[in-house]
Amino acid sequence: MEVFRLQNQKHPLVLSGFGASISGARWNSKGTELIYTAQNRALSMAEVVVHLSLFNLPKGFQMLKIRIPDSVAVYILPLSELVAGWNSFPENSWSQQRGDALVRAKDCAVYKVPSAVVKGEFNFLINPHHPDFKRIKIIDAEDFLFDSRLFY
Repeated sequence: MEVFRLQNQKHPLVLSGFGASISGARWNSKGTELIYTAQNRALSMAEVVVHLSLFNLPKGFQMLKIRIPDSVAVYILPLSELVAGWNSFPENSWSQQRGDALVRAKDCAVYKVPSAVVKGEFNFLINPHHPDFKRIKIIDAEDFLFDSRLFY
């Protein structure tokens, strides 16, 4: 399986989960390392755009293509487990606690969760502390230019 991650080029070209641990995000609390990826490039972009200013066209981003071997187990979060407000902004504690528990359990290296930005689409969260993490690789990185119409 291939997944995608849009990131600022000022960050190293490595998968670590450190960035998400600094302040936490939808599926992790502050201090929990988790790597956020998306099922396609468009969702990866949408997940980033919701955090950017509409006043300046963002520059210096790159799209990473990441290969997850088919033999790496993926936990699919049952949609029936979602609670009301799981996709609220700011993030609620339920989704962060659920993600933290998945990381601590180390049952799988990858977790498939619904996107809060685009209904019906999915993100893939990578646990950098799972033994299978070493098998997950960045296979391509290319400069990414935002279409200016997104910001006007």
